[in-house]
Amino acid sequence: MTFKELGLNEKLLEGLSYMGFSEATPIQEQAIPFILDNKDMLACAQTGTGKTAAFILPVIHKLASAKRGKISTVVIAPTRELAMQIEQQIQAFAYFCGISSIAIYGGGDGKEFVAQKKALIAGVDIVVATPGKLISHLNMGYVDFSKVDYLILDEADRMLDMGFYEDIQTIEGHMPKTRQTLLFSATMPPKIRTLAKKILKNYEEISLSISKPAAGVLQAAYVVHDNQKAPLLRYLINDKPSYESIIVFTSTKRKVNDIVRAISNQGYQVQAVSSDLKQEDREMAVRKFRSKETRVIVATDVLSRGIDIKGINLVINFDVPGDAEDYVHRIGRTARADSTGVALTFINEDDMQKFGKIEKLIEQVVAKAPVPPEFGDVPTYDPNRRKSYGGRGGNRGGGGRGGSRGGNRNNNKGGQSKGRTNHSKKR
Repeated sequence: MTFKELGLNEKLLEGLSYMGFSEATPIQEQAIPFILDNKDMLACAQTGTGKTAAFILPVIHKLASAKRGKISTVVIAPTRELAMQIEQQIQAFAYFCGISSIAIYGGGDGKEFVAQKKALIAGVDIVVATPGKLISHLNMGYVDFSKVDYLILDEADRMLDMGFYEDIQTIEGHMPKTRQTLLFSATMPPKIRTLAKKILKNYEEISLSISKPAAGVLQAAYVVHDNQKAPLLRYLINDKPSYESIIVFTSTKRKVNDIVRAISNQGYQVQAVSSDLKQEDREMAVRKFRSKETRVIVATDVLSRGIDIKGINLVINFDVPGDAEDYVHRIGRTARADSTGVALTFINEDDMQKFGKIEKLIEQVVAKAPVPPEFGDVPTYDPNRRKSYGGRGGNRGGGGRGGSRGGNRNNNKGGQSKGRTNHSKKR
């Protein structure tokens, strides 16, 4: 279905045309009519399917023909990277509609805080904010949310994982009960449904391929000893010169710098991104990566949901993520918007059980790629193996090759499921 067939504002359609967008994605095709019909919504779709446009396009459509002057829309996002990304998309979509927006997040200097305060007092149309920073402004007493018509929670599952439940309740308490509330998530754990019942009324539910990687992601894993990871990473990156944009995810900030040192001086630019960096340095690193000046970016999960860059060819999980659903978000950085990409994961002895849980979540056995013989013996993959504590551990160089060779692929990926449910809930 085209955006024109969805009945969107002509000026909004003009902006979409300049951006080269005409056909709606499945989540957009399902969500936009409900939002235009003023319904609350709980929507779940995998990363890279166009969730931002699904909620912001119908809101811009409504604001384009409404009397404005007060803050009318508040979008809450878990990280400053995602808040910035959403606000940039709003600016692009609303270019011809005369709608104002601002991103509110921490990590800046005093001048940024003053600019945010001025915009909030003046009554910017759309506020995109991280919870903590927005509450800082609310506590100062100059923010007026009495005319808010639309509250949108993006990546709601991530916000709950980060402990923002009470902050969301606080922000929601400053708004009218008659507003329209939209809750978007990439996964659907029980706590999301609890939140939905708390803040939504008479809501529609849309679910597309919950907790499943995009179809365009080619997944594989290497079963290795821990001390084989860095040499294998160098080998893979140097062996894939056609991959111009590569993200390497690791689980700790300390490992980010270790990995950067391990793969530097190889003839290509490498950048580190973690919460230890100043905000301006993180933004600069992402800009260089987006412009292809930097080929490899090494990051913690701070980027697993807060970056939307076209053409990321390869995602490498240096460590298996602790949360199975974080795996879906990590590899969702590639194969976005119907493109294709490759996701590789390094599995050591201690991470086998965690990866087994990932395979259960995505309903797919990920192929175990053969490790080049020059790397020596590798462990045998056992998804039921528990993490070892103390003793000789899992970093020894011994072990047989067994299950790390070849592997097998389960083609039962679980087809796309679409559901629409109406729920009644009194506030």
